[in-house]
Amino acid sequence: MSHLLIVEDDELLRDALGAQLTQAGHTVTPASDGERAQALLESNRFDGVILDLGLPKVSGMEVLRWLRKRLPALPVLVLTARDGVEDRVQGLNAGADDYLTKPFSMAELQARLGAMLRRARLPAFGGSLELVTDGARRLRVDARLPQAWLGDEALELTQREWALLSLLVTNAGQVISREDVLCAWQSEPGDGTSTGASAGVGSNALEVYIHRLRRKLADSGLNIRNVRGLGYMLESSAP
Repeated sequence: MSHLLIVEDDELLRDALGAQLTQAGHTVTPASDGERAQALLESNRFDGVILDLGLPKVSGMEVLRWLRKRLPALPVLVLTARDGVEDRVQGLNAGADDYLTKPFSMAELQARLGAMLRRARLPAFGGSLELVTDGARRLRVDARLPQAWLGDEALELTQREWALLSLLVTNAGQVISREDVLCAWQSEPGDGTSTGASAGVGSNALEVYIHRLRRKLADSGLNIRNVRGLGYMLESSAP
C-alpha cells in the first residue's frame, strides 16, 4: 500500500489514526510537531501526508507551504478543528489536496485518503510515469521525489531541467509552448543560471536547457523535436 506521514500533536488521535491506517495495509510514520515533520519529509519518501494545522514548534500551515515548495506533487490531507470557510479556503490555497474537520468519521477519512492517493498516481497529477521505446532504456519520472531514471541510472537534473522534462513527459506526443515552460519555471525555485524565469526565456536559456536534455536522453530512444512556431514535442527518435 502507501507510506503515510501522520502529523498530529494529539497523542491519542495520532495513535488511533496510525492503528486504523496500519490495519488498512498502509505503512505509517508519526510526527507530533511541525519541526519533526519537516525533518522526516527531508529524509524519507512518503506517498501521502495527513497534516494537523494546530501544531507546536512549526505550525501546520507553515509546514504545508514549506512542503509545497519542495514536494509539489505530494498529496496532503489537512485534518483540523478549524471548520470556518475562510480556514478551509486558506488551507486549500496553501496547497492542501483535501480538508477534513474534527470531529470526523474514520470511514470518511479513509475514503478521502484513498481517493487522494489514487489521483496522485495518475500522470496528470504528478504520479510516476514511464516511457518505453523499442530497443532503448526505459525513461521513468516520479514527480513526488522529484527524480528521473534511464533504466536503473538516475539522471542528474537541475530544477529547471526537471521542470522541463516533467512537462515534456506528461505531454509526450503533444506540443508544449514556450509559455508552458515559462509557467512551469515560475513554479520552480530556479537553479542559479538566470535571474528569473522571464529572463531565462528572454536570453534563449530555454534552447540551452533543450540541448542539455537532448544529450541526457540520448540513450532513451526519445527526442525533443522543435515544432516551428509552436514549441517542443517529446517523441520517439526511431524512424
